[in-house]
Amino acid sequence: MTVQLFVPSFRIEECLSEIRECLEKGWTGLGFKTAEFETAWKNYTGLPHAHFLNSNTVGLHLAIQLFKSKYGWNDGDEVITTPLTFVSTNHAILYAGLKPVFADVDEYLCLDPESVSQRITDRTKALIFVGIGGNLGRYHKILEICRAHDIKLVLDAAHMAGTRVNGKHVGGDADASVFSYQAVKNLPTADSGMICFNEAEDDERVRKLTWLGINKDTYARTAAQGAYKWMYDVEEIGYKFHGNSIMAAMAIVQLKYLDIDNSFRRQLAVWYRQHFDGHNRVSVVPTAKDCESAQHLVQIRVKNRDTLMLALNEHGVYPGVHYRDNTDYRMYAYAAGSCPNAAAASQEIISLPLHLRMSKADVDLVSELVLKYAQ
Repeated sequence: MTVQLFVPSFRIEECLSEIRECLEKGWTGLGFKTAEFETAWKNYTGLPHAHFLNSNTVGLHLAIQLFKSKYGWNDGDEVITTPLTFVSTNHAILYAGLKPVFADVDEYLCLDPESVSQRITDRTKALIFVGIGGNLGRYHKILEICRAHDIKLVLDAAHMAGTRVNGKHVGGDADASVFSYQAVKNLPTADSGMICFNEAEDDERVRKLTWLGINKDTYARTAAQGAYKWMYDVEEIGYKFHGNSIMAAMAIVQLKYLDIDNSFRRQLAVWYRQHFDGHNRVSVVPTAKDCESAQHLVQIRVKNRDTLMLALNEHGVYPGVHYRDNTDYRMYAYAAGSCPNAAAASQEIISLPLHLRMSKADVDLVSELVLKYAQ
């Protein structure tokens, strides 16, 4: 028997029933179920706008690209970001011809406000905050800094589907928030995402940008009446970034179970913490106060990370690392050494197995092995 890091769970029969509707209707692309899921997501989160995409990555690209053109930013202008994230966060900045400026992280592994303040220059135009593992960190302090300096705030909420603060879902106070429904995320499909803007005009424009700049999507034109429903304009150069109805059909089902699934994930985290409390060889990355985390990850820090991971593998336990310091990669090496906390964390962190198919016995086994081999 093995214990894997992630194993997605799907409500298979319900998903197939929703997908069957797409096949019977003969509509698997943009529209139909994508519109239905957008409405469901807005109702669930309270966010005013939501546009379904084929991934979180394209959402980050779109947010930065849209703001760049809207506000007249120049190539080489700066976006403050974290080195402790999946590379798609920072690639999105490069896609738009802007420069990632790396700030350091705090004990939550989220951006540290003091480090952020030190990185602000007259070329700073935006900031991407990553809620790693579903954690809020010091997000509200970062928000204050962004508002004080007229910096656009993009929330990379790839891990935050279902994260709430004082009962309110995250994302409403960011200029744009981007969610992931990739296969191993808390709300899994095969791969898809959502971009949520605060401003209606941004939502309207991004719908054109995700469909090659065309001002009427095919579903809307098909449903329209009249002889000229085939007529549309291409208002600007766009992309083919929209989501499809098959993925949305899965998401509609998965959303119904998101809160109960996240509750179980938090219970797994509680069991892990109970094992590690009082053991100074293992420290659990804390969750920010008042944050009801989606608990995408449970992360620990140890001094012998690589050795420990090999020992766990030998016992059939397969954890992960989220993430390698991005300044270790060649395209971001110019910032190597600028974020010592992130660099240290990158050498110590382990993401422990965490998924809906786990039992308390699995948590007990993993925890006992960690305590046995941690130094």
